Amino acid sequence: MGETAGPRILLYSDDRTVRESVRLAVGSRLGKGQPRLEWLEVATAPEVVARAGEGWDLLVLDGEADKVGGMGLCRQLKNEIYQCPPVLVLTGRPQDAWLASWSLADDVVSRPLDAVKVRETVTGMLA
Repeated sequence: MGETAGPRILLYSDDRTVRESVRLAVGSRLGKGQPRLEWLEVATAPEVVARAGEGWDLLVLDGEADKVGGMGLCRQLKNEIYQCPPVLVLTGRPQDAWLASWSLADDVVSRPLDAVKVRETVTGMLA
């Protein structure tokens, strides 16, 4: 018998180390006995736009990504995608939380990324 499909998360950052930090903080499951999370890591904004409407349970966008930051991208997706999935924006500093609210983000975690805070936020958003 196959394993139940777990939550699907699209993770955007142009920085591989940021993507790795988020995945390691959250882990492969939300809890013991829970299904595995399905991650899709993307490094470019056009790929996020192309894939965002594919039934994700959560989008995690790096607000500090070069060229196209996650906050502007979040606002675009919230305005263009019918029933856009919840979006977590990673900001550069706590003072940027107001920008995340402008972006229509559902939640925000600021740098430096605290693994416990990232995991708690993602778990809460997927509950």
